Amino acid sequence: MPDRWIVTPRFFEQPEPALIGLAPADAAINSVEITHRSPPELAILHGGIAQFVYDTLVEGDRPVSVAGDCCAALPVLAGMQRAGIAPDLVWIDAHGDFNTPETSPSQFLGGMPLAIATGRGPLWMGIRIGLETIPDERVLLVGARDIDPGEAEALEASRVTRIALEELAEIEFDGPVMVHFDADVIDPADCPAFAYPAPGGPPLAAVTAALADLAARAELRAISVSGWSGGLDRDRHTARGVARAVAALTG
Repeated sequence: MPDRWIVTPRFFEQPEPALIGLAPADAAINSVEITHRSPPELAILHGGIAQFVYDTLVEGDRPVSVAGDCCAALPVLAGMQRAGIAPDLVWIDAHGDFNTPETSPSQFLGGMPLAIATGRGPLWMGIRIGLETIPDERVLLVGARDIDPGEAEALEASRVTRIALEELAEIEFDGPVMVHFDADVIDPADCPAFAYPAPGGPPLAAVTAALADLAARAELRAISVSGWSGGLDRDRHTARGVARAVAALTG
């Protein structure tokens, strides 16, 4: 099916214009500007993504969303649900994103979206865009290696399946899939321009091969991408690496 792209060139309230270069020239630009990470403003920002995903799916195309933070994956899931699709969720990320205000040392909202998707943490973000909780059993967390202690305990107590990237090839899917790909899963030795780099990850070549294999095997109905930090990518080395990975994922 054809892909339709939307780019939200922001890291929450901070502009990240470099992300626009990852998408085709005809990509939609989610141009909403916000000044605070508050419920009303994030709802406006995310509402545009959810509507785009819904519209794209009902027209028979596949939505690809590019943004600067992982919370933007939530409206992609909400848009799928609005279109009547209940996907398995493959969350590929160097971090667990499974913190809640009770477990997070930093209280960083960007460390909580997977917890929110499964009905934990600050649920206001999902409620305002019509997000329905996804069962733990339908979630696959891939490649996470930088996990806070309380977050690790929460994951252990959950029914979320955690695997290494190389194990992804062994997973079989029998229905629609949403993939969220946070490019910081790539080892920073290959792609260093991330706000929260996590050493010890798979090299770019391994990530690209795994994503290409997933794209060939699974029914990927929607794709969410969390990109790099443009201000740190002075030689565009990371941008080129992420573009290779995303090209493999989109086929």
